[in-house]
Amino acid sequence: MSDLVSTGVDGLDSILNGGITSRSTVLVSGNPGTGKSIFGIQYLHTGVTEFDERGVYVSFEEDAEDIRQAAESIGFDDFGDLVDEGEIVIHDKREMLRDGDFSNAVDRLLETIDDGSFDRLVLDSLSMFQLFFDDEQEKRTYLLKFSDILKGNGLTSLLINEQGAVFPDTEVGLENFLTDGNIYFIQTPTESGVSRYVWVAKMRKQDIDTDIFPMEIGEGGITVHDRAGGFSMMGREGSAF
Repeated sequence: MSDLVSTGVDGLDSILNGGITSRSTVLVSGNPGTGKSIFGIQYLHTGVTEFDERGVYVSFEEDAEDIRQAAESIGFDDFGDLVDEGEIVIHDKREMLRDGDFSNAVDRLLETIDDGSFDRLVLDSLSMFQLFFDDEQEKRTYLLKFSDILKGNGLTSLLINEQGAVFPDTEVGLENFLTDGNIYFIQTPTESGVSRYVWVAKMRKQDIDTDIFPMEIGEGGITVHDRAGGFSMMGREGSAF
């Protein structure tokens, strides 16, 4: 069996039967506010604090300080210290969009990961990343090249993808073909706020549970539940993982 990398979310690891296959590239999709960026932060934080695996956060949408504050908002008060110590490296939008050139942006990233001392990477978001390219063929070529670079440097990566629809888009986009797995974060409005769910639609080389599971975001990040009654889209009873 391939080595598995923990996502940092126990319930999600259970759905994946242990975690994500090492050196894979996983697409994380959902509409704004579903918890995708929090998931990325939790993934990197867990890597450092529990597995001694260094991480890189590449953001085309946020400044480094915004990312630190988001981490602290869910109780990861040591996130800033981990960044200061170099255990987590942030390349934020000011740096990545400075020249508006894909090659320069990738070169900056390569300077960080080239020595092979990093294990995890989060790209936030793929939607902004794709603005570098003029047509689908160019986008396909460079996305495949980028994915190969990440794998070649030993990274297990989450590529965050913004979606406009509340539910996962039924159309299979280009990104789905070029990644090893697809995880969707979903939220639906309720009278008291929103209900949140996670769906692992695909994961190559892995036996996964493709049901839709309820989740929450709170202190400590994301918690995924085992179809808890009154909280599930499926209307079935269960208990938390």
